Amino acid sequence: MSLTKEHSQTLLQVAQKSIQHGLEQSQPLNVEILDYAKELRDKRASFVTLEIDNKLRGCIGTLIAIRPLVSDVAYHAYAAAFSDPRFPGLGRDEFPLLDIHISILSEPEPIDFDSEKDLIQQIRPGKDGLILTEGMHKGTFLPSVWASLSEPQDFIRHLKQKAGLPQNYWSDSIEMQRYTTEII
Repeated sequence: MSLTKEHSQTLLQVAQKSIQHGLEQSQPLNVEILDYAKELRDKRASFVTLEIDNKLRGCIGTLIAIRPLVSDVAYHAYAAAFSDPRFPGLGRDEFPLLDIHISILSEPEPIDFDSEKDLIQQIRPGKDGLILTEGMHKGTFLPSVWASLSEPQDFIRHLKQKAGLPQNYWSDSIEMQRYTTEII
């Protein structure tokens, strides 16, 4: 489902307001769901990525749709600004410098493969986001990560590392799912 330009602008405004609210109230913006278009009230999964000068400043999201999209964006914008463990909480002086990017995820679907080579042949560079699961290990890369890891083998190796596995690890019990994103 593709969002209109107006819906996209609304989501960016909600993300910005949630971060501003977080700076003032130390909590995410509580959105009134019924104030928004039906498309923004549907349950969808999202990630919010914050950048300053084209450098990552926070990224938080979920892979499974658990709340209305507009609420999901408000929650993740706040979390990306103040709860990403890789960064200290956002400072007031950083707020005007933020570039906010929203990724709206499709429903993940399993990839059936019988080897790492088979998996690599099936993934679609630049299009697929991937979720790797191996026992208690789990990691995901959004499709936007292809910009910095353009070779499928590198993408998979770094995804394994992100999931807490060695880059050269392989097991027949690895599970992989793919999803696409609509970027705002």
